[in-house]
Parts: sequence; C-alpha cells; structure tokens
Amino acid sequence: MTTLADLAELVRAPAALSVPGDVVAGAAAAGALSRRTPALAGASVLLYWAGMAANDWADRRLDAVERPERPIPSGRVTPAAAVGLAAGLTAAGLGLAVAVGGRRAAALAVPLAASIWGYDLLAKNTAAGPAVMAACRGLDVLLGASGGRLTRALPAAATVAAHTWTVTALSRREVTGADAALPLRTLAGTALVAASAAVAAPGAAARRAGRSPADDRAGVGGGRARSLGLAAALPAILSGWYAARYGAAQAQVVRDPSAGRVRAAVGAGITGLPALQGALTARGGAGLLGLAVAAAAPLGRRLARKVSPT
Repeated sequence: MTTLADLAELVRAPAALSVPGDVVAGAAAAGALSRRTPALAGASVLLYWAGMAANDWADRRLDAVERPERPIPSGRVTPAAAVGLAAGLTAAGLGLAVAVGGRRAAALAVPLAASIWGYDLLAKNTAAGPAVMAACRGLDVLLGASGGRLTRALPAAATVAAHTWTVTALSRREVTGADAALPLRTLAGTALVAASAAVAAPGAAARRAGRSPADDRAGVGGGRARSLGLAAALPAILSGWYAARYGAAQAQVVRDPSAGRVRAAVGAGITGLPALQGALTARGGAGLLGLAVAAAAPLGRRLARKVSPT
C-alpha cells in the first residue's frame, strides 16, 4: 500500500524548499511583492512536484536497473498512480496560478508546465536537457514577476537559469561519474552566477527605504545611509555563502569525479539554491525577505538526509 512517505520520496518533497525563492526573487526584482506572492509560490511548488513525479514515471524502466530502490521500481508506487499524481499536481498548480494571477500569470505558468513535461518526456536525455531545465527555472522566476515589470526580473531569471544549467549538467553523471572537465565548467559557471547576484541593483535599497538614488548621492540621512550600506552588502554575503557551499562540492568532484561525489554536488546545488535566491531577493531591495528565503538552505540540507533531493 502506498504511503505518504512513499509519495514524498517520489516527488522529492524536501527539494521543494528550493522553489518558492524563485517566485519571491522575481517578485522583488519586478517590484511585485504582494499578498498574491505566497500563492504563486505555492503554485510553483505544485508544478515542481508534478515534474518530479512525471520524471520518475518517465524513467521507471531505467530506474529499475540503476535505482531499483526508487518508489516505482520497488513497487511502492504504481506507474499509473505516479502519472496520475503528476497530472493532478499540474492541474492544481496551473489553476492556482491563474486564480491569483490572472492572464499574466497564466501566460507564464502554461509554458512553465509545458517545459517541465517536455523535459521529462522528451529533452531529459538529449543535449538540450540542461537548457530546457534552465528555462523552467527562469520561467518560474518570471512567474513571480508577473504582477510587475517583467523586464526588471530578467537578470534574476537568467541568474537562476544559469545555476540550474550547472546542476542539471552535473545530474546527468550521477550514476556513471564525470570527467574532470565537467565540474570545472560548472564551477566556472557557479562563480559567474555568484558574481552576478552579488551587487545590489542601482537604487533598489534606497527605494525600499523610501529614498531616491539622488538622496544617496547628496548624502541625506547618515543613519539611513549606514542601513543602506548593510542592505547593499547583503547580496554579496548571501551569494558568497551560496558559492562557498556549492563551489566546494564541485571542487570535490574535480578531485574525485566519482558518481557519489557528483550526487553530493547535485544535492548541494539543489539545497544551496535558496541562498542564491535570497541574494537576488536582497538585490531587489527586500533584504529581510532575502534572509528568510536563504534560511531554507540549511533546513533543506537537514531534510535531504531523510529524503534524497536527487
């Protein structure tokens, strides 16, 4: 009999902690943080879980050989139940996004869902796989920005997409191990991603504090200036944390490109993503919210010890 624990393993439930930060970072960048942001984040989580269930359904024959302990090949979840759950979660995620965000959210949620299913069913084992998965995360960031100016969220979307490319490229070698060149490339990508998130957007912190960039140039309000200085440093602090955790795991793969090290690096990339999202949220001017988003990183690592995120 299928249990909730089996379903949690099927959808890799703890990995969903890496998802709400996409929407929050997008909303912060676009100036669209509002009461509907948590609901859009919930829709994003539902779509993520749908993709995980569809992934295992699509890989059920391969997992029977390479990962027989997974819920479907082990017989704990039937293929029909897995694909049914994936379809139901997709419908729920789309319905919630449309209900709270209307047409603008639908214009992003529908291609996001299509990209998730397209990755699982068509692109995963092709050269396009990392790019398609990166597009999924980029669209997820833009979903959060759907209530504001999308163009302002494009840099954040590109940053999260680039991070996702590195994780997906590594994940393709979780079973076989990698050559040293792959982690060197992804490590270089991680350095660029961290650098892109480290600098606060011009005027973002000032707008949050009720001031204009002109006030800063004029030196108005020394106490507030110090506060803004801390806010400006926060993206660099959080992106540095992200780079240290994920980068160290990839450096281990360079030294030992075995399957176990690759899986550990992939796990670090998934559970470390909230720190990057927190940096991007702070970069958009929402420092305290960025810290809250980043707090999901250590929690995700603890939960990953019980349910694998990969």
